[in-house]
Amino acid sequence: MASTEGICVTRTEQPCTAGLWALAPYPVIMADAAGSVVEVNRAASLLLESAVPGASMSDAVPSWLAHAHQDAVVRRQAARDHQDVEVLAPVSGRIAEHSFEAHPTRGQDGSVVWWLVDDTDRRLAEDALATERARTRFLAEASNVLLASLNTERCMAATARLAAEHLADVAIVVTPSSRRKLPVATAIAGQDVTRTLITADPSQVPGLSEALQGFPPVASRWIDPTTLPDWIIPHGFSGTIGSVVVTPLPGHGVPAGALILLRVTDHAAFSENEELFARLFAARAGAALSAALLYSEQSSITQTLMRDLLPPRLQRHNGVEIAGGYRPAGARERVGGDFYDVHPGSTPADASLVVLGDVCGKGLDAAVLTGKIRNTLQALLPMADDHGRMLELLNGALLTSHHARFATLVMASVQRTDDQVRLHLTSAGHPVPLVVRTDGSVEEVRTHGTLIGALKTIAVHSADAILRPGETCLLYTDGFTEARGGPRGDELFGEERLKRALSECADMPAEAVVEHIQMLASQWLRDAGHDDMAVVAISAPRTTRLSAVNGHTRGRYTT
Repeated sequence: MASTEGICVTRTEQPCTAGLWALAPYPVIMADAAGSVVEVNRAASLLLESAVPGASMSDAVPSWLAHAHQDAVVRRQAARDHQDVEVLAPVSGRIAEHSFEAHPTRGQDGSVVWWLVDDTDRRLAEDALATERARTRFLAEASNVLLASLNTERCMAATARLAAEHLADVAIVVTPSSRRKLPVATAIAGQDVTRTLITADPSQVPGLSEALQGFPPVASRWIDPTTLPDWIIPHGFSGTIGSVVVTPLPGHGVPAGALILLRVTDHAAFSENEELFARLFAARAGAALSAALLYSEQSSITQTLMRDLLPPRLQRHNGVEIAGGYRPAGARERVGGDFYDVHPGSTPADASLVVLGDVCGKGLDAAVLTGKIRNTLQALLPMADDHGRMLELLNGALLTSHHARFATLVMASVQRTDDQVRLHLTSAGHPVPLVVRTDGSVEEVRTHGTLIGALKTIAVHSADAILRPGETCLLYTDGFTEARGGPRGDELFGEERLKRALSECADMPAEAVVEHIQMLASQWLRDAGHDDMAVVAISAPRTTRLSAVNGHTRGRYTT
């Protein structure tokens, strides 16, 4: 019978047991062990029109609920056969546009009452939460990947690859033009990233010119995929583009580029929520790419400036062998406070000027002052024959600068005359030059003077020396003599040890002398810290000339 008030529907004339749960806010269906509907309440009748008493569950309810009822019947029989405790678990599925969770209750006659609870909102919330968690995890992982390198090309490739794997079918990263060409990185999901330089007009892609200038993105619904230029579509890509997103890659103060996302028509178009997420990813990618671009620019500037700060490559000048070596204090540094320069004479008859100096301190600050000293000495070359005047003017220049550092210098005017190399040496607070003769004896060149950049007036005393073939004059900084090492690790290398090392270099070429001194100092230091170390060797070379002795002709080495 059917209740006239529509409270419950039953297929028997017995009292309606559904009346006990007809007021429940959930749809309720009772089915017997044969799989037929016994009773339904009003809510169930409104939800499932076919669910009427006597109807088969397979016809009255969705397949997932019909299968669950059949399993419950089988479980009931199995529990009876084995005398086990029967356990009924809820099942879930969809009815129309809603999601339901069906909770079973066993009746005394073997029937099952199914309580249907609409959990659509809960599942939507859970799905949204899971999506947000996945997106947050992806953004965190993407940040780690993008910030792992300061190489611009690798950062572009990583951005394109991540976007193609997680946001779209195709991702294109475009950075601001370089020499009228656009650097482009293109990624197709599951394939390698390709990088190219193309000649193209960004205005051909709606919103791209604006994105490259950092303006807000254009909504994807306003972009017609059929108007995209050919260079946007990757070579060999056969899909039909159905949706496009163009979003800027914001950088540190200036735009880092733009990200273009493409989806094929087989996939859903970009939703507003997905466009917003793409912007969140683009913000992280833009920050990483901007850092890489800034590092690349600074590195290029540093390399340009470094070329003027690095010690020059030395060679033979006007018949004189000159070799130099430099070891900065820091293992990762290339420049520091020690330096040397050679300014060759304009003609073989003119003297060359060799300068070796040591600025107080080390690292970049000392290197900046080193560059100032070298540039000042370069400007003072017309008076290179007057060491005292050059040092006086250099001292004045350092006193008027903002630097609060001083420096020591040794200057050598070098000129070859017949069989000899004549040296005019001037020390300004620097360790005295050493000369090794062909017999291994080592002599000090007695020159001394005031250090540079500390006092208003300076006083210097110059000295001369002559090098015969095979003899060498050594200019060095105190980084060698003050190097701590040895067996105990705390002993100074010292001047005496340096002299003994130099005595072993008798009759050696200048380059060999430098290598020998540096090798011994390195062995002494081992892995210990040290100051900047610079050394220059000036040698009178040997050349072959025939000469007559006692009426006989023989070959000898001379200059």
